Order: sequence, then structure tokens, then C-alpha cells
Amino acid sequence: MSTATIAKPEAKQPGKGSRRVSLPVLLLIIAGVLVLTSVVRLVTGAHGITSTGQMSTALRLAVPIGLAGLGGLWAERAGVVNIGLEGMMILGTWFGAWAGYQWGPWVGVLFGIIGGALGAILHAIATVTFNVNHIVSGVAINILALGTTRYLSKFTFEGVPQGSSKQSPPIDSLGTFDIPGLSGWLDTLNGKHWFLVSDIAGLLGGLITNLSPLTVVAIALVPLSWWVLWRTAFGLRLRSCGENPVAAESLGVNVYKYKYIAVIISGGFAGLGGAFLSIVASNVYLDGQTAGRGYIGLAAMIFGNWMPGGLALGAGLFGYTDSLNLRGGTTNVHALILLLAILLVFGAAYLVWRKKLVPAVITAVVSALMFAWYLGTNEVPKQVVTATPYIVTLLVLSLSAQHLRMPKADGQPYRKGQGK
Repeated sequence: MSTATIAKPEAKQPGKGSRRVSLPVLLLIIAGVLVLTSVVRLVTGAHGITSTGQMSTALRLAVPIGLAGLGGLWAERAGVVNIGLEGMMILGTWFGAWAGYQWGPWVGVLFGIIGGALGAILHAIATVTFNVNHIVSGVAINILALGTTRYLSKFTFEGVPQGSSKQSPPIDSLGTFDIPGLSGWLDTLNGKHWFLVSDIAGLLGGLITNLSPLTVVAIALVPLSWWVLWRTAFGLRLRSCGENPVAAESLGVNVYKYKYIAVIISGGFAGLGGAFLSIVASNVYLDGQTAGRGYIGLAAMIFGNWMPGGLALGAGLFGYTDSLNLRGGTTNVHALILLLAILLVFGAAYLVWRKKLVPAVITAVVSALMFAWYLGTNEVPKQVVTATPYIVTLLVLSLSAQHLRMPKADGQPYRKGQGK
């Protein structure tokens, strides 16, 4: 079978959604944001916003979000919307903890993947075989996973030492490691609070300090997924099922098989993210532990325009805002309000340049309100800090919605042989 023929459905169509930011422009934007962040840090004295500890915590919190988003990417590239990522993560947390406290953390990781995959199989049967609406099936998986894990916890964790119906016994740690010499040097450099240099040191230091082996595995899965999906015949066939399954079938692709494979892999990634939460992030299973991270992972995938690199950036953004809860949140969020106000000024100027005057005026007004909020307060309420990840999720989705290009057949019903 000719791979060039299948590639046709993936070709971009003209329109707003097909526009992509080139890598040099993206790097320039990131560098500009980093410079502005450094200026804001010096003006406000909130050195914690780019500290090594803040970045290390952000990375740890970004991993489960990124794994959930990666799961959504695999499913949706094959044309199956996976709203059930949250439920698959819940199954991953429970199965990972259940096996982890009995047989060790690595066995727990394996069972977490299996738990997520079991939820994915149910989703695949419903959506692929029986053509159930993808959203309805995903919501059902979320409800079913929540009820199932609560029910099972009463029989497995209750009565066990340090366990209860809402909590598992402690799980052995996978351990952490630093890059010898380099981690300490970057941390020292970050502590100098120099302009830009210390901020870059904090960013890089956070990426190589207190690393879990599972974090390294999760990071490696991002380029691996890109290579499999965009550089192999298997990935090409899988993506063709999400673009034009009728054309793919006419070329000999077993669409059902590839959809099943993609959804099961999707659930495995979500389950791995759940296992990360219970085994690495807290060393214990807790009821409600995922706290909507499956949905945030889906938002990260959409923010990344269904691409692994963009997804990773989105997961990092959401992980950073989530980490503000744990490290000096009220002071740091207050400083970030000033950063957001400045960024909105640039956004308004860009909209004026694009001759979009009404959006430019609205952006300028919001920027002025943010400046007023910053100048009129010394810190933000704790409730605002807690809600920050969810507020950022809504803002990112609303601001990036006009530049998205989802797979064409994503979520659409398909029956074998319908093209004949």
C-alpha cells in the first residue's frame, strides 16, 4: 500500500485553522515572555516565580497533565474524542496504588497503565463498535470509574494499616535524582537573582532537580509519540482514520483496528498519568486525587493544536499555574497579574496591527483592569490561587480557539463499508 496516497487526507486546507507558528517565531515569543517575566520579578521582588523549586514542582505537576493530553492526542488523531481521560486517570491512580503498596512501585506503574487501558477498552467498544456518541461514552466512563474505585476501596484499603475507604496505605517511592554538579550550580546561580540569567538558571535547574525516573519516561514519550505518529507507516495509517476513514478503508486500512489501538494506547497514557499521581506525586492513593487533571490534559492537547510539542507547552503552562498552590501562591500570582497585564498590552498592539479594532479595545480594557487590580492590592486571595489552573484553562482555550485545526473526522460516526 502506498503511504503517499494515504497522506492526502492529512493535507492542510486553507483557512484560519491551518495557520501555524513557525519554530523561530515560537522561540522568539518564548524568549520575549522570559525577558518580561524577569523584569516583573525584579520590579515586584517575587523571586519565587522563576525559582528552581517552583520550576521543579511545576514539572512534577505537568507530567500527569501531559500524559493525559498525550492520551487524548492518540485517540483524537484516530478520530475518537476521549472525554473519558479523567475516568481513565482515576482508574490509573487506584490500580497503581493497589498494586504498588503490595508488590512495589514499578508493578504499580504497570497496573496503572492496565487500569487506564481497561477504561479505554470500554470506551472503544461503545464508540467504535456500537457507534455511541463519544461525549456520552466519555462522561459515562468518568462516572463509572469514580464509582468503581470508591466501591473497591472499601474492600481493599479499609482495615489495612494506614489505609481507609478514601486512602491507600503508603507506597514505596521510586526515588529521585539530580544531575551531579550541574543541578547545584544552577540553583546557586538562580539564588543570585540576576536579570534573565537567574531566571534561565531556575528554568533549567527545575528540569534536572529532584527528577523521578517516571518523569524522564513521561518526557521521552512526547518525542516518541511524534516519531511514531508522523514518521512511521503505522502512524500514517492511524492518522488517516482520523482525517478520512472512508478513504483509508478504500486503501486497505482496517479502520476499526487502528481506532481500537489508538484508544487503548490513549487509556494507557492516562492510566500512567494517574499512577504518577498516586505513586510519585503523593506516594498514596486519595479519593478525588485527579482533581480534573484529565480535563486539563484535554485542554492542553487542544491548546497544542493536536501536536505533541504544543501539548507539552500547554502541560507546562498548566503545571506551572497548578504549582502556585504549593509555593508562595498569593505573592507569586499577584506578580503574575502584572505580567499578564503587560502581555495584554502587546496583545492589543498586535490586534491593532492586524486591524482588528474591536478585539484590540476589549484587550486594552482588560489590561487596564489587570493593572488596576495589581496596583490596588498587595496580594491576591488564596481562593484565586486555587482557581488559577482552571481560569488559565478557560482563558487559553478561548484565546487559541481561532487557530485550531482538529482532525477532520474527529468524533464523527463511522461504519465499516460505508464508503462502498
